[in-house]
Order: sequence, then structure tokens, then C-alpha cells
Amino acid sequence: MAAESAIVRAIYRYPVKGLSPEALDRVAVGPRETLPADRLYAIENGPSGFDPAAPAHLHKIQFLMLMRNERLAALRTAFDPATHTLTIMEDGREVLRADLRTAEGRLATEAFFRRFMPDELRGPPKVLHAPGFSFSDVARKVVSIINLASVAQVETVAGAPINPLRFRGNLYVAGWPAWREFDLLDREVTVGNSVRLKVVKRIQRCAATDVDPDTGIRDRTIPKTLMKAFGHPDCGVYAEVIAGGEIATGDAMTANGQAR
Repeated sequence: MAAESAIVRAIYRYPVKGLSPEALDRVAVGPRETLPADRLYAIENGPSGFDPAAPAHLHKIQFLMLMRNERLAALRTAFDPATHTLTIMEDGREVLRADLRTAEGRLATEAFFRRFMPDELRGPPKVLHAPGFSFSDVARKVVSIINLASVAQVETVAGAPINPLRFRGNLYVAGWPAWREFDLLDREVTVGNSVRLKVVKRIQRCAATDVDPDTGIRDRTIPKTLMKAFGHPDCGVYAEVIAGGEIATGDAMTANGQAR
């Protein structure tokens, strides 16, 4: 297949799993790593057995997350990766500013979530973190890619606007036909001048995508819509960084070669 190029339209990371995305103009990525600070922290929803000294992947139901806790989307959060300071806004008002590196900051964050969503907690909420660990939905360290043309197809069949941020991707690209990303499994793509990614997996969607990221209202049935219209519940792909470097909005993403 001839080279096909898309353009990186947006870059996002999610410093605290389930909370607000952070838009980036550019980011440096390393081989077999996530975007820096992506899913760096999580809020445990009841005892999970997570051990920071020996971190291991856990299913997302162990944490506060949008699939079950849509109220999280009503919060506006910001994270400073230099100081690990989490700021939470509710109804336009700052309700928390905490350094997650400190015991005091973690306790304040946990107390906020106890007050904010007591009926949804299965036990005491706890801020989790381990150096170099990402609380991704998959065990492998990957970058997620969302094809905006595929999102547009979902909009068409849903008969309503669909905010691409429902899919909580890292790289949003334009220029490929809808669902072209699925043809890239086991192929490499080059981003900009030097970054190489290998597409490793389609992303199966869950009820988190049913939640409007602006309002926190569960107003769509995206996985059911995907299944009914396209025969699968997938949107987007995971890719592993093979060669690192910098990715910036406006960079070309080019796929070359045949599947291996």
C-alpha cells in the first residue's frame, strides 16, 4: 500500500485517571513509554491490592473512572507535572489544590472524593502512584490514536454531535478515511521527522464514551451504536513507541509498508 499521511490535530494526556484531559502543543515520547504523565495517578475505589513497590496492571473497575462514575466529568481539573499539584474546580469554584507527592496532599484529595461521591465508593478512596507506572486500561505502555474521520462516522449514525474527547485518546488525527486505522495493525507509522509507532491493538469501547465530557451526563450509547452500525465496538488504536522523539500538533503521521 502506498504511503498514507494524516495530520496530528490534537495531543492530550490524562494525568489522573478519569479526570480532565490536558492539551499539549508538543510532547517528547520515549521508546515503549506512554506520553509523559499520562495516567500517572489514579484514585482507588476501595481496596485493590495495588503495591507501589511492585506495581502491576489492574482492571479499571478498581479505580474511579467514567465508565461507572460519570460525575467525574463535571469536574474541571488541572495538573502541574513539575510540582504534581492537582487543582479541582467544581461549578467554576476551586475546591482543591493539593501536591500529590505529599501525604497531606493525598489525604486532602481523598477527603474531597469522599465528600463528592460518597454513594459511589466501595471503600475509602486512595490516591495511587508508582514511579514510571501508568494506570492505563491496558498493561502494555502505549499511545492511543483516534481517527477523527471515524468519529465523524459515529456522529452520522448517532444523528448527533460526538465530542472526540469522549474517546480519551492521546493523538487525534485527520486525513485518513474512516476506520483506516484498523488497517494499520502490525504496521509502523512515522510521526514528524523521527518518531515511529507500531500499531498493536484496536481499542474496544466501554460505557465511558456514553458520558458527555463537558456536562458529565450519560447521554449516548456509543458501544451499542458502534455494534449496531459497524458490527464492532471499536474506535481508535493503541500503538507502541518504537523510536522516540518529539510529536507536535501539525505533524504528519505516515503509514508505510505492509502488515507483518
